[in-house]
Amino acid sequence: MRRKVAFWGTLVALSLPGSVAVAQAAEGPPPRAAALAPDFGAPEVVATGLTVPWGLGFLPDGSALAAERNSGRVLQLRPGSAPTPVATISGVVPGGEAGLLGLAVSPTYAQDGFVYVYFTAASDNRIVRFRLDAPQNQTVILSGLARANFHDGGRIAFGPDGMLYAGVGDAGDTASAQNQQSRNGKILRMRPDGGVPASGNPFAGSLVYSLGHRNVQGLAWDAQGRLYASEFGQNTWDEVNQIVAGGNYGWPTVEGRGNDQRFRNPIVVWSTAEASPSGATIDGSTLYVAALRGTRLWAVPLDGNGGAGTPTALLQGQYGRLRTVERAPDGSLWVATSNRDGRGSPAATDDRVIRFPAAGGATPPSTPPSTPPSTPPSTGPSTPPSTPPSGEPGPAACAVTWETDEWGSGFVASVALTNRGAPRTGWTLTFTFPGNQRVTNAWNATVTQSGAQVTVRDAGWNGPLATGGTATFGFQATYSGSNARPTDFSVDGTACTAG
Repeated sequence: MRRKVAFWGTLVALSLPGSVAVAQAAEGPPPRAAALAPDFGAPEVVATGLTVPWGLGFLPDGSALAAERNSGRVLQLRPGSAPTPVATISGVVPGGEAGLLGLAVSPTYAQDGFVYVYFTAASDNRIVRFRLDAPQNQTVILSGLARANFHDGGRIAFGPDGMLYAGVGDAGDTASAQNQQSRNGKILRMRPDGGVPASGNPFAGSLVYSLGHRNVQGLAWDAQGRLYASEFGQNTWDEVNQIVAGGNYGWPTVEGRGNDQRFRNPIVVWSTAEASPSGATIDGSTLYVAALRGTRLWAVPLDGNGGAGTPTALLQGQYGRLRTVERAPDGSLWVATSNRDGRGSPAATDDRVIRFPAAGGATPPSTPPSTPPSTPPSTGPSTPPSTPPSGEPGPAACAVTWETDEWGSGFVASVALTNRGAPRTGWTLTFTFPGNQRVTNAWNATVTQSGAQVTVRDAGWNGPLATGGTATFGFQATYSGSNARPTDFSVDGTACTAG
């Protein structure tokens, strides 16, 4: 669900508003179903008898992985089948709110097979990654986050930019949230190997993406690439915040909304009795937030501009404490209870994972109408015609800038296309990879690949380009050996300068 939430095979706009465009390698995970309202009147219990399932993520085959906080186990869940243990995370030290917490599946799982978990060890909180075919080999990508029995944060999720985000609690040291040098009381943004991204983070050389947080346990992105986070307050107000790079959200100076211009106000507040918000996910224009003390699922309407309307309480009191909510690739909504965490009143079958199908009882289409084919047609010209349709301007001079952020066998490319000719109402950019690079995800454009040749088409909303205007897009890809950049960029058959 996370338009991760990782999307499965989908990335969304980072710097410009607009619709999602998909690029997917033929061997990649399936595209996500179109957003449909969940049918809360048709629950399906996927798993019972669990002990505090915390992290939840989906594999390309549609099955889910769930992380149990107290046992350190990772379980594979399929409707109609008993949970299957697939890994035990070494070094997990549970207690209070600590233990095995967040889980995220790599957005390029089809290529790298990585699963990521956030957990409390004896001396710190840390993030490791591993593969299901060798779960005993667990590589630490980030360590040294202050731990405590409370306020450990723990939610991790891949953003639409292919980077890994982590909500880190203040671990009881409230001052750390305002200390830019501390990674506690923050949302962190990192490369998949744990390194600092080459661009996009607000503080040079730092993983810190936003600060002034008490205990973030929910991360979700909308279709325009905006990040939202759910956060536990102290005694008065719980929050949902729309997160911007470098934003300061006020803790411990402000709880809830304040009048201090140094801090950003939340877009939603609840009393702590109504919420204690943990996991979050977005389905279409609705943000769902799982509430622990509030024993309900909050549905928050998003207004498309980073704000929110009036939330609606769902499932109130039906399943007890709710820890996690995720949208599955098939459009269903999965919810995990947390009644055995020491603060609930567990039923005999707790803890449970419940699936709510998309409304109508049918599986939504696996490919939304706007999603292009993962492999271009075998017939027809591989290079777009140089003569545009009637009414379009002629071929325009252009310039392309290309920046990459690389790790291991993967990279993210950020590309800017500047129009040096007459104004245009649309554009198609082509180039050829000099190596074995394979595009797996894209944003701000529709990207298809045939062999080494790549075709990039505007996403519609960013098609018009005035003279001197610039459109930006990006993509995630894999490679082996060298990762030389392309040099043969052209727009509608006219060569561009490359920089």
